[in-house]
Amino acid sequence: MTQPKIAMVLANSFEDSEAIEPKNHLESLGADVVTIGETKGAVEGKKGATMQVERTFAEVSPDEFDMLIIPGGGAPENLRIVDQAVAFTRRFVESGKPVGSICHGPQLLISAKVLDGRTVTAVKKIRDDVMNAGAHYVDEPLVIDGNLITSRVPGDLPQFNEALAQAVGLGAAEPALAGQ
Repeated sequence: MTQPKIAMVLANSFEDSEAIEPKNHLESLGADVVTIGETKGAVEGKKGATMQVERTFAEVSPDEFDMLIIPGGGAPENLRIVDQAVAFTRRFVESGKPVGSICHGPQLLISAKVLDGRTVTAVKKIRDDVMNAGAHYVDEPLVIDGNLITSRVPGDLPQFNEALAQAVGLGAAEPALAGQ
């Protein structure tokens, strides 16, 4: 098993836990998580966390990665107006490789025009936007539709993180049964 290489897109105002927890979880299982943004350097989360953008959209191609993660908060709204971020996201979804999106993450998917006919979840505040983009919205902790893996809020992170790990061949092959 080769080490999965995962792209995580970041911008200022990301939801701290929705970036940090998936990154830590996947790295603990052996993945290489690369942070990508409009410019290199520090970006700040909504609650004060700081993360470093390692590479820019101009420097990367979806071909380099096994999965894309789009944390929520204000970052997706900041990224959706960056043409290179939108194009990168569109190409990634179209590649068929797994794309994880949580909370406000689908805002970037909306701008990439890849939600038509898909079933997804997101934070309720953008439910109408998701539906207006042609998606079927459901209010569930985790929704997997083809290569799209979506969750709603930080409380869904345990299920989201496990689904991300499984999508790249890390973690349990099947959930453990209660009591075992």
